[in-house]
Amino acid sequence: MVRLISAGKWSELPELYAQDAEVDIVFSPVPPRRIHGREELRKRFAALGADDAIRLHAENIHLHGTDDPEVVIAEFDYEGLYPATGRTFRTANIQVLRVRDGLIVETRDYHDHLAFAAADGRASQLLAAMDQQE
Repeated sequence: MVRLISAGKWSELPELYAQDAEVDIVFSPVPPRRIHGREELRKRFAALGADDAIRLHAENIHLHGTDDPEVVIAEFDYEGLYPATGRTFRTANIQVLRVRDGLIVETRDYHDHLAFAAADGRASQLLAAMDQQE
């Protein structure tokens, strides 16, 4: 997964997920915080794969096993670039993944969305949207 993201191969990512996969984007300040199924993931990844969208490269990757053989914890840094703004950023990330029969069936993703928004020039919009939430 990290290799595909770093290579910008967004269109290949959905095939790593089960048809009914659940992705929980824990710290997302705006919806959707939860993505249901491969087809929703396909749409999200397609948007990220646009020519002027984000570029990410994962570094400092550490995998941690758990007592549950289906669960792995991935800890890594993203070096990112938003071509539209020319801004770069670096942020730490953690993903808790459940893999069954070779497919990702569930993830809980912990990313610094404010760092992403600041690099994209959307920090003030993001904060305004958060102010409007109840």
